[in-house]
Amino acid sequence: MRVVMDHEIPDRAPLVIAPGERVTVGERDAEWPAFVLVSAASGEGWVPERHLDAARPVATVLAAYDTRELPVAAGDSVEPVRDDAVSGWCWCRDLAGREGWVPHRVLQMD
Repeated sequence: MRVVMDHEIPDRAPLVIAPGERVTVGERDAEWPAFVLVSAASGEGWVPERHLDAARPVATVLAAYDTRELPVAAGDSVEPVRDDAVSGWCWCRDLAGREGWVPHRVLQMD
């Protein structure tokens, strides 16, 4: 895939959550409505709501998730590893072997 726009990563540490973990659920993301802000023992991050059970404000994680994003620049090439069409993001690998989420809006199929 070709990157058509730069994507800068947020200035916060990635959050990795595991099934069975308990997290506190906060606000829904206005730009990315599939995501909610969660707080866990290891930090805070945006997670697709479908990865959590329905309990609020404390939910149980149903599926593992890593919030790591991959910084990319227009013109870069990346390899799609796992697409999440529901949320609008794709887990990609760059030419240096780094991996993370990249939003669909900055990607174009070659």
